[in-house]
Amino acid sequence: MSLLADTLAAIGPLDAAAMAAAHARHATLTKPPGSLGSLEELGVRLAGLAGANPPPLPEPAVVGVFAGDHGVLSQRVSPWPQEVTAQMVANFLAGGAVVNAFARQTGAGVVVIDVGVATPLLTAEPAAADGDSAVAAPAQGNPEVVEGPRLVRANVRPGTRDLSVEPAMTRSEATAAVEVGIRVAGELVDGGAGCLITGDMGIGNTTPAAALIAAFTGAAAADVTGRGTGIDDETHGRKVSVVQRALALHRPDPGDPVGVLATVGGLEHAALAGFVLGGAARRVPVILDGVIADSAALAAAALAPDAVGAMVAGHRSAEPGASVALRHLGLEPMVDLGLRLGEGTGAVLAWPIVAAAARVLHDVATFDSAGVAEK
Repeated sequence: MSLLADTLAAIGPLDAAAMAAAHARHATLTKPPGSLGSLEELGVRLAGLAGANPPPLPEPAVVGVFAGDHGVLSQRVSPWPQEVTAQMVANFLAGGAVVNAFARQTGAGVVVIDVGVATPLLTAEPAAADGDSAVAAPAQGNPEVVEGPRLVRANVRPGTRDLSVEPAMTRSEATAAVEVGIRVAGELVDGGAGCLITGDMGIGNTTPAAALIAAFTGAAAADVTGRGTGIDDETHGRKVSVVQRALALHRPDPGDPVGVLATVGGLEHAALAGFVLGGAARRVPVILDGVIADSAALAAAALAPDAVGAMVAGHRSAEPGASVALRHLGLEPMVDLGLRLGEGTGAVLAWPIVAAAARVLHDVATFDSAGVAEK
C-alpha cells in the first residue's frame, strides 16, 4: 500500500468509552456543570482522540509552516510579487515573523517546510534568533526533519501551474505533496510533539483556497473569495472571476479529493491536508489556522471523515471562506480576533486554550477530594 493509503487506514473514530469517562469526570469536578462551555466539549473530544481519560496534555506543540508558490499569480490576483514567499521563508528561519513571536510567547516550536517554493532557497544555515535556527535537509519530496526550529526541504515542484488555464498539479504531484505532510506529521510526533499546528506561506494562496472551499462545499465563488493581503475592489473582482473560471474549467469532483487538490489546489494546501491526516492517524490534535488550513482540512475530511475528530479550529479568519469551511466541517473556532495573516498565527494563540481543556481533566479537584459540598 502507499503511504497515503496506509495513513487513511489508520484513521478511526473517536473512542466513545473515553469520551463518556471524560464527560462523567467533568460532572464531578469543583465547578457548576457546563460552566466551562466549549472547553468541556473539547476536553471530552481530546479524551476520545487519545482513547484515554484524562487525555494527554497536548504538549509540546510544533507549527508546521508549509510554503509554496502559485502559477495563478500571473492572473494578478495579488499585488505582492512571487519572490516574497522565499523572502518570508528566510524571515521565518531568522525568527522575525509574527508566527515566530507568537511561538516564543507560547513555547511552540516552528518548522518550515518548502513543499513548492519557486525561488531557490539559500542552502546555508541562517542566523539564529532567540534560539531559532534552521538546518537545510536535502531531500526532494522526501523530508528529513532535524532537531530544533528548522527548514525541511521537500520541494515537489517549483510552484503550481496556473489553475485558471490548466490543472495546478498532476495527480502524482498532489499525492506527493500530501505525503510530504504525512511524513512531517509523523516525524514530529515521533520526536515528541503532542500537538500539531498548521501554518502556511505562499503569495497568491488564498485564490486556490477559495477554489477548494467552493469545490468541497458547493458554495459560490463570490461567497468564499476574500481580499487576502488586502486587495482593492478591482483585484478582488478579478480574483472571483479567476476562481469561477477555474471551477468551470475543471469541474472538480468532491468525491475525488486528490483530484480536487490537483486541479485547483496548491502544494502547501495538499501538504497541509496530509499534515492533518498524519496527525489524525497518530491520534494527536491538529489545530487549524486560517483559510488555507481550513481549505486543506476539507480535503483531509473528504479523504477520511474521521479525521475531523483530530481537528481543532484555532480561530475564525476574517476571510469569508474560512467560516464556510468550518461550518461544513462542524467546527467552532476557539478565538475570533479578526486575524487574516496566516503563518499559523491564530492557531498558535489557540494552543494554550486547547492545552487548558485537557489540563482541567488532569488538575481540577473533585467535590469529594476537595471536601466541597455539591448542590
